[in-house]
Amino acid sequence: MSIIIENLNHIYDIGSPFETNALNNVSLSIDQGDFVGLIGHTGSGKSTLIQHMNGLLKPTSGKIIINGFDITSSKAKLNEIRKKVGLVFQYPEYQLFEETVEKDVAFGPNNLGIGPEEVAIRVKESLEMVGLDYEEIRSKSPFELSGGQKRRVAIAGVIAMKPEVLILDEPTAGLDPKGRDEILDQILSLHAMQGITVILVSHSMEDIARYVRKIFVMDGGSLVLAGEPAEVFSHVERLEEIGLAAPQVTYVAKALADKGIDIDPTLYTVEGAAARLMDLLRRKSHAS
Repeated sequence: MSIIIENLNHIYDIGSPFETNALNNVSLSIDQGDFVGLIGHTGSGKSTLIQHMNGLLKPTSGKIIINGFDITSSKAKLNEIRKKVGLVFQYPEYQLFEETVEKDVAFGPNNLGIGPEEVAIRVKESLEMVGLDYEEIRSKSPFELSGGQKRRVAIAGVIAMKPEVLILDEPTAGLDPKGRDEILDQILSLHAMQGITVILVSHSMEDIARYVRKIFVMDGGSLVLAGEPAEVFSHVERLEEIGLAAPQVTYVAKALADKGIDIDPTLYTVEGAAARLMDLLRRKSHAS
């Protein structure tokens, strides 16, 4: 499920006083099985972009090619695309509505016309994939759960449809640090086990630095930076110009490097910085 976007443009409310150019000639590619991050200030075009990837929005111009098929074509079967590209909106728990967790997670697979035995298997598997005990939670009302549990149930409902691409729009918004880490660790585990393509939209540079392999940076509807985390986060001044920042540890590493300490100023994870500092301490200890 590779994704290729070519010269994508989207204009809202064409011809009205509220006409807004939301996407400007965006071109990018995402390899099958990749884990990528999409970042940008509020209003940069992130949400508009991801809603094109499963056909919720139709571009004003440009192409989106998924697995070799142009989904912007008049012949595109968008229902088939949406089975393969799962989109988890921000605060997905607001979309929970069934009497029990089991029924809620089963809603999507049932709509795909899957047999009841297969649906039952998918519900159990998807709940366990997001770290919930199926037997313990299956009969509970979704509205009795904690915020983090609701978020997991909502994500499980998308996973149960077995998408080949999983797009998550701010999946940790509003969660405490523990809940945030648990959700993201489960997503990383799911990516490793299933080999699905994951697109993570986030305002947290720390989360992006920790989990993704490649970053796309949006600003004013345009793609302004793209590359591996080390490359993107090396453009600190550019990121700050568009209302973003590098991870905090990058600023610390740069400050240490400016003081003459032998450390890479482009380090972007706490783990990487800690490993480098421990190596320096070991060298100093051996030298003395």
